[in-house]
Amino acid sequence: MKYIYALFLCFSLCSISKEILAKPLNDTLYLADPTIFVDKGNYYLYGTSSDQGFLVYFSKDLKTWSKKAENNGFALKKGDAFGSKDFWAPQVFKRGNTYYMAYTADEQIAIAWSKSPLGPFKQETLKAISGTGKQIDPFVFTDADGKNYLYHVKLANGNRIYVSELKADFSDVIPNTAKECLSGTEFWENTPKTDWPVTEGPTVLKKDQLYYLFYSANDFRNPDYAVGYATSSSPKGPWIKYAGNPIISKKLLKINGTGHGDFFTDKNGAMQYVFHTHHNNQKVSPRATATIKAAFAKDKNGTEQMQVDPKSFRFLMQGVN
Repeated sequence: MKYIYALFLCFSLCSISKEILAKPLNDTLYLADPTIFVDKGNYYLYGTSSDQGFLVYFSKDLKTWSKKAENNGFALKKGDAFGSKDFWAPQVFKRGNTYYMAYTADEQIAIAWSKSPLGPFKQETLKAISGTGKQIDPFVFTDADGKNYLYHVKLANGNRIYVSELKADFSDVIPNTAKECLSGTEFWENTPKTDWPVTEGPTVLKKDQLYYLFYSANDFRNPDYAVGYATSSSPKGPWIKYAGNPIISKKLLKINGTGHGDFFTDKNGAMQYVFHTHHNNQKVSPRATATIKAAFAKDKNGTEQMQVDPKSFRFLMQGVN
């Protein structure tokens, strides 16, 4: 009987463990389009969650996250910078002693600044950057030569990823530098075969002399929302899509809607990708926030490829540090 009970207990615990991996728990954080910024040994988490601006969560260990007390928990609050609604997809970066937040509001892109990663992020003049049509999902990349690039999405015959050169002070893009990077042309990028293919959520890394453009494809409400990447020898392309796409998907992680995130390096020197998933496999929103470890590895031809470790996948939890 003891042997049978032990088997039953083991089976039950294993089942619970698999269930925990498969869906968010009650204390899970629900921020879509997330980004984690690491500064002075601390982690700061931002994402899409409110029409009042952007909340910020703080952690010392990546395990439990708490909301700051000041400004009702907001790093950027409506009225302090451009935008009246639809505050989406923030990215925080630091240049010198100044912290910047690039973000979407009113389906346009703006960049605010602060003296702290906790905010408040503000603009002296409330304005969006220049550009034509609706523009969303900004990502600022500074190359080794000091040039700044704004990767973003234009809504024109689909969600298409573009890049523009940015001024040195991040005040605006340089006119007439916008160039299309990629759009949804592969099967995995448009599984419902819609006439409005979606590629969005760009993030760019540089490894040696090669640029890696990571992006998500399919509408975010689609269970097949997934992450892939393309490479180029130039920050402006042309881009060649990785043949092994997608690298993060529901097939890999057993949960729907995996995508739209950003890379960061933790305090142990390991690269991780923070992203969102559907609330569960029956419901899209609110979308849950998760991380997965990632690393470059060489294939048999000596080419660097990005790989993720599905065993490291976990949801981020609220709590008190």
